[in-house]
Amino acid sequence: MRNVHLLGIPMDLGAGRRGVDMGASALRLARLARTLETLGHTIHDHGNVEVAPAEATRSPDPLPYVDAIAKACERTAALTRDFPNDAFPLFLGGDHAISIGSIAGVHQHGRTGVLWVDAHADLNTPATSPSGNVHGMPVAVLLGHGDPRLTRVGGEEPKLRPEDVVYLGLRAVDPDERTMIRDLGIKAFTMTDIDQRGIADVATEAIEHLAGTDRLHVSFDADVLDPDLAPGVGTPVPGGLRYREAHLLMEMLSDTQRVTSLDLVEVNPILDLRNRSAEILVEMAASLLGKKIL
Repeated sequence: MRNVHLLGIPMDLGAGRRGVDMGASALRLARLARTLETLGHTIHDHGNVEVAPAEATRSPDPLPYVDAIAKACERTAALTRDFPNDAFPLFLGGDHAISIGSIAGVHQHGRTGVLWVDAHADLNTPATSPSGNVHGMPVAVLLGHGDPRLTRVGGEEPKLRPEDVVYLGLRAVDPDERTMIRDLGIKAFTMTDIDQRGIADVATEAIEHLAGTDRLHVSFDADVLDPDLAPGVGTPVPGGLRYREAHLLMEMLSDTQRVTSLDLVEVNPILDLRNRSAEILVEMAASLLGKKIL
């Protein structure tokens, strides 16, 4: 059983559409804490990190809201470092830029491998980003590339090594991101790989690739799921993971007993249907934390 420490980061400053700042509340309303308690875990809810509202954060900076994003991520990292050694941090987004803070926090406890479960690579920099939105940049930032205000969150050094990152579920990758994945040698599994090989084979290889790290962090973006399954996301891409594929991935991760922290991000209740996307992400968290069919 785990001591699960919940921390909400209600931030939509990194996204192109408003509303994802309500994602942490949506996940709580979907009975996340009660679901995990039923599995025998102890839940500690630390509330939400303070995030400046977009309306009070106007800046002429060409990178929208970058200072406010950096401050929220720094607060996230600082709070995470104060969690006890046996904590299982579970971060509730918010847009995917929150992972700059969550991973900066957990990496202080040892070399961290990251399974980035997402339709997008989030590997842009301000120089390559088509949109300029920071939620498309967190992997690059954590590898030490991009705006210094973001790369310095949690310390000057890069938080991740390229060999310690694995993508799973990619299907919308920008040209410069594709080049960077190849140049850095990052392990990446696209939806084509999953279609051809099956989720069990892909998940096995992904897990084996990260076997040498001290910690294993799973960063789960709701848009990795097919939009028919999880419509409440700001950047939907057709052809995502199906319900049982996603559950099997999480069940296999659970079986390793190696996962030490989790992000649940990019649930946008404004775009959702009766909180369906948040409810499905709660189910995914439950599978990761030990829920079984039998």
